[in-house]
Amino acid sequence: MSLRINREDIMGSGEVKRVSLAVIRRLPKYHKCLGELLQKNVERVSSQELGRILGFTASQVRQDLNNFGEFGQQGYGYNVEQLYNEIAKILGLNTEHKMVIVGAGKLGQALAGYRDFERHGFKILAMFDVDPHLVGSKVRDVPVYDMNDLIYYVNENEVDIAVIAVPRERAQEVADILSKTLVKGIWNFAPVEVDAGPNIIVENVHLLDSLLTLSYRMNESKLMERLARKNEKKTGFVKIPAE
Repeated sequence: MSLRINREDIMGSGEVKRVSLAVIRRLPKYHKCLGELLQKNVERVSSQELGRILGFTASQVRQDLNNFGEFGQQGYGYNVEQLYNEIAKILGLNTEHKMVIVGAGKLGQALAGYRDFERHGFKILAMFDVDPHLVGSKVRDVPVYDMNDLIYYVNENEVDIAVIAVPRERAQEVADILSKTLVKGIWNFAPVEVDAGPNIIVENVHLLDSLLTLSYRMNESKLMERLARKNEKKTGFVKIPAE
């Protein structure tokens, strides 16, 4: 699985490099941007132009990509198709990943209906639930099985990723069950941190944290104004806080 590779020490230019999670989280943005440039038949792009599109500095673009090798040429920039394919390999998109979803409720059904997963090599094989009214049905052509079959199915079908889409109080229980399987990664959408032992990588998706971050950014200008007024009262003159 790609996250396992990226979080390990990566060999490059004869030395071991530790790639930060911040860099890893930016890789999908590079991949998406390069894919859009390919669709426009753009053959090459500079670090300045790539940074401008993504809102990064040219220096950051070069530093990010240099973690994984030398891709650009001075005076030429980056070959768009080559860089797109290289990042796809780094992200593990050159191989198919088998997935299952644990929880066939509204969230699980929404995830099962997201077609872009398969387009990027993530194939949802099955869903699992404890509700007898859901077991035996299909969601977007994905069969729903009983939770009791989870361990056998995951191991028998060599599933790579399990998605947890159950209520908070059941999330760790599901993670404990998955820890007994050969699954390589867990994508957890429950609003709680889960642990599955040292051999399974867990990516906890915090939807509320993301929403609160959005709320802060929407409210940021008001916060800056309050800080400026507070500073004015203390010093007698207005000083706008630095961004």
